[in-house]
Amino acid sequence: MRKAIIILASLIAGLLAGILLAGKAQNLVEAASLIGTLWLNALRMTIIPLVVALLVVGIVQAAKMARAGRMTTRAIAIMVFILWCSSIMAAFLTPALLAAFPLPEAASEALRGALQTADDPGPVPTIAEFFRDIIPTNPVSAAAEDAILPLIIFTLAFAFAVTRLPDKRRETVADFFSAISEAMLILVHWVLLLAPIGVFALALVVGAKAGAQSFVGLAHYVAIVVTVGAVIYVASFILTALGGKRGPLTFFRASIPAQAVAVSTQSSLASLPAMVESVKSMGVGERSADIVLPVSVALFRATGPCMNLAVAIYCAHLMGIEITTAAMMAGVVAAAITTMGAVSLPGAVSFIASIAPINIAMGIPVEPLVLLLAIEAFPDIMRTLANVQADMAVTTTVARVEGDLTEGEIS
Repeated sequence: MRKAIIILASLIAGLLAGILLAGKAQNLVEAASLIGTLWLNALRMTIIPLVVALLVVGIVQAAKMARAGRMTTRAIAIMVFILWCSSIMAAFLTPALLAAFPLPEAASEALRGALQTADDPGPVPTIAEFFRDIIPTNPVSAAAEDAILPLIIFTLAFAFAVTRLPDKRRETVADFFSAISEAMLILVHWVLLLAPIGVFALALVVGAKAGAQSFVGLAHYVAIVVTVGAVIYVASFILTALGGKRGPLTFFRASIPAQAVAVSTQSSLASLPAMVESVKSMGVGERSADIVLPVSVALFRATGPCMNLAVAIYCAHLMGIEITTAAMMAGVVAAAITTMGAVSLPGAVSFIASIAPINIAMGIPVEPLVLLLAIEAFPDIMRTLANVQADMAVTTTVARVEGDLTEGEIS
């Protein structure tokens, strides 16, 4: 939280400095642009190897847990289904929200002008090209060309192949990619240590070009993304009612302690003890509470696909980029798959590692992510809150299916 506050303060200071320097000290603004670009490039260079390593480790871990028994397999199947539903929902809801509540024209034009220095993402494929190119002929070339979706498909297939290896060889490959991911996380940590400088520099450039309208755009972004995440929060009550036969009021009362921890810590892991007590108070047996909830916290982040895809779509909205059907399909697939590899990452790392691949897959520049990263502390409250509720909803549902749930409402 302290790091998030420092980065947020850097964003605000940079925007204010840029507003004050608008039309003045052009050399200073250009120097800030150079510093910010260098920092952004340092962050971008970690994306491909980090995503590949995390995805392999995540799939191997999920397969290992699934082999623990029928209950775990059923829980993981429900989680994967929810992740895809979450991603598809965002593909429809986010554009609808932006159409109904668009960014004010003045703010839109100002921010678009401030961000127009971003590199051209290149042509967006048609539907035919999307399906033709989804299987890479050369995964190394796909990585070099930032063809992220074909690379993800190859990595996914490779990871599932690894799960079929004999135990010793599987562990060897998993350890190799785990070591790569740990090394890349150290590198990302080093880059993020400079985040206050990088964010300040880039925010100064945006403030100088967009003025006070930049604050309007950021507030609008938070409102849109939080609304998308709130759908998962509400859906958790529906899942609990249908799958766990526990009414919304019962579920809400039981989950209050876990919700309080989630809001105060913004950590699903820190909320785990409170979640265990909450589901048990609804009649969930110890077997389900002690098995499904830890698996859920380790592998499952229900808001990941929808809120990550919403961020990517919002970046396109800021840049004035029209999202084609093929681009949206690429975003849905990337959002649903990459979430499995990023659930255990710290907030700032998860934000970049999860959303940058979606932007790249959709042909959307990643530059706006730096500004949005700085205010992620606000959407992250909804992310954690909805994730905690979804974890408990899945656990209650699995417990009922497995016959590990007390019949009737529990107060």
